[in-house]
Amino acid sequence: MDILGATLRICVDDLETAVPFYERLAGGTALRFERAGVQVAAVGCFLLMSGPEAELEVLRKVSATIAVKDVDEANRVLTELGARVIAGPVATPAGRNLIAMHPDGVVYEYVDRNS
Repeated sequence: MDILGATLRICVDDLETAVPFYERLAGGTALRFERAGVQVAAVGCFLLMSGPEAELEVLRKVSATIAVKDVDEANRVLTELGARVIAGPVATPAGRNLIAMHPDGVVYEYVDRNS
């Protein structure tokens, strides 16, 4: 499985206030989308999320987002290594993802990117 990088997940109270800071910090423009009532802005290695507390509570349980070449391959490798796939693989605006709990109990999101 090829790991291409990791994204830091940050829940913020006010996305409109946070985005300009992270755009300047990362030197890029945020890609924005909404998912399940949560407003999301991806900029550099940061994934900013803002929305209803009930949704954010779930999102906070995921330690990081890991970019991989192929989510299906990640699913196979993770399962072989004893991880438990909690959700997915499913389509997202940026590609496909899955949520997995590693044997040590830490939860990660794995995503591939649309070409």
